[in-house]
Amino acid sequence: MEGYAMPFQPRELFPDRSARDLFGAEIRRHREKAEMSLRRLSEVLNYSKSHLARIEAAECLPYDDLPAKLDACFGTDGMFARLHAVAKNEPFPGKFRRVIEFEKQAVAIEQYSCATIPGLLQTPDLAKESLRCGNRHAPDAEIDALVKARIERQARLGEAKPPHCWFILDEAVLRRAAGGAEVMRRQMASLLKRGTQPHVTLQVLPFSAGQHAEAGGSLTLYTVPDAPKVAYEEGSRSGTIIEDREAVAELQANYDLLRAMALPPRDSEAVIRAAMEDWSSCQPPRT
Repeated sequence: MEGYAMPFQPRELFPDRSARDLFGAEIRRHREKAEMSLRRLSEVLNYSKSHLARIEAAECLPYDDLPAKLDACFGTDGMFARLHAVAKNEPFPGKFRRVIEFEKQAVAIEQYSCATIPGLLQTPDLAKESLRCGNRHAPDAEIDALVKARIERQARLGEAKPPHCWFILDEAVLRRAAGGAEVMRRQMASLLKRGTQPHVTLQVLPFSAGQHAEAGGSLTLYTVPDAPKVAYEEGSRSGTIIEDREAVAELQANYDLLRAMALPPRDSEAVIRAAMEDWSSCQPPRT
């Protein structure tokens, strides 16, 4: 109906899922008890309303000064400060934590990425650029914590019994600048080094392969011991865990087709090396 505004529906919170979620749920509980809207709380705290909304929904960690402000506002005697101290040890939002657990347990990881280099393959510099791009207003300390957590995930690839990892990289991720030519050159060199590991297979899906079923985002398939295979589809702002067996089987078929459409590993290495040389030529001459 013209002129009718849908009422605001607050996001569902899950305080039993993590300290980060509990922190957000306690903000909502106390402000609703005080009959305060998010806008009013943002005015009292001199804080961004949009940022408060993300913190309440457990999508990001607060700045270090917020817990003390909340304790002063609600008279909670350091409760928010104590919760924040625990929540800072949880670098991943609750909605991604199950994915990280699958990653830790998997004996095989199959991933296709069309937008950026997968986190398991990123250099620290590229990780920082990618995370900053997706969290433009986050403080440097939060970005540094996220970079540290992402790089620590890569330890799985160096374990005595690592998972077999099969990465299919869209050619676009080799050509899209992130952080400048030198960052990309080092990233290409890192990919070439990773590709020599016996448990890592790298393929490039060339532009000439054309359209395909997974062109809109990234797809990861996890093979976990004594459990059905799990799929994870991710876009720029959301991710979905898929456990339905028929749906996972269909995604596996899509991935297998991508594997057939991609260049063989040796040809893929040549494409990555050519990209590295192109990024090298972008550098200004040394004096």
